[in-house]
Amino acid sequence: MKITFLGTGTSHGVPSIDCMLLGYSRCKKDVCRLSADDPKHRRMRSSIVIEINGKHILIDVSADFRQQALMWRIPKIDATLITHCHADHISGLPDIRSYTPPSSPPLPLFGSSETVDTIKQTFSYIFSSSTFVGGGIPRIDLNVLDRPISLFGVDITPLPVLHGNLKGCFGYRIGNVVYIPDMKSMEESVKDLAKKADCLILNCLRDEREHASHLILDQSIALARQLSPGRCYFIHMCHDIHYQQDATRLDEGMEFSYDGLSIEV
Repeated sequence: MKITFLGTGTSHGVPSIDCMLLGYSRCKKDVCRLSADDPKHRRMRSSIVIEINGKHILIDVSADFRQQALMWRIPKIDATLITHCHADHISGLPDIRSYTPPSSPPLPLFGSSETVDTIKQTFSYIFSSSTFVGGGIPRIDLNVLDRPISLFGVDITPLPVLHGNLKGCFGYRIGNVVYIPDMKSMEESVKDLAKKADCLILNCLRDEREHASHLILDQSIALARQLSPGRCYFIHMCHDIHYQQDATRLDEGMEFSYDGLSIEV
């Protein structure tokens, strides 16, 4: 299995617009300014693509999807998993049209019932029979995922997590990889499903200051220790995470991901 990190940032991305407008005064580690020279500090909205058995599985279609597809040269998409319906995870959906020509079957997309319903409402023109198709409508087959499935020879298990008051937010276990970009907590039964993966990819919003719907660095480290993966990559990071300075706080086998990182599992 090959995993490419298409984006590793929060909904703001890094550098963030509001930080730039305030003269970078909100950036205590100067990450936004450093991003001009160090590409590891430039973070598009979080998403990965998994290549397995000749197939490409996209997890989330971020607001930066078009740029990600061009930059990392995604040749095709065979299925899409959506973790939840916040804008930074689904706003790129219209650009899926480039991967759904009339000659191919509709692209299967999977998510919770709440996520599927929100996608139908947010992008109603895609699913309306009265929409003039032209060349601008992606062809998507929506599927509610409420139990483990097998896809392209790999087992996929949805992992319900708590992310503020949002209903229907998932992480996923794909084979022996666990991907959780947005969460504050999870039930013990879900932890059991996520334990002992070869690779854990986990939300790590910032280095300090409690957040209502995301893990911060110490909490991410603590959860990773509980889940005990072979290795752990932190994602969904704002400009408060400096990938070099903060790496001194990580255990062996943990590291901060960056856009364009490609790993084999």
